[in-house]
Amino acid sequence: MSDTFHIVCPTCDSVNRLPRSKPAQAAKCGRCGAGLFSGKPIGLGGERFKRHVTRNDIPVVVDFWAPWCGPCRAMAPIFERAAQELEPAARFVKVNVDNEPGLSAEFGIQGIPALFVFRNGQVASRQAGMMDPASLRRWIASAIELQPGKR
Repeated sequence: MSDTFHIVCPTCDSVNRLPRSKPAQAAKCGRCGAGLFSGKPIGLGGERFKRHVTRNDIPVVVDFWAPWCGPCRAMAPIFERAAQELEPAARFVKVNVDNEPGLSAEFGIQGIPALFVFRNGQVASRQAGMMDPASLRRWIASAIELQPGKR
């Protein structure tokens, strides 16, 4: 295993190399100076989405949603809380399917909310429908192989 790992900046999309020996939570982008982790999901689409999914060395948890979807709106604070609790073990992303029909088609999304975990650019796990906070956290922890009590 390498002594470093790569994190894509949520602000400028630069790929940053971080040492595994230092806490990632306070890491800043070497290009723009923005924090690499905010504890909040980031909205992505198109090429930005693909860059984050393929270039991050940590799992990327994605919520495909739409503003008109009641279950999606109910799921939003649950997903935000998971990001707050689990970053930097994973990057949390939201994709508005109304703005990104190509991504919806690419991943075969037929109902929302649809949750995906990507590892090394590949779908590692997927889940359709709303989840309660405990179920969401268990599903994410299992999908990203998070050890109990670790972030």
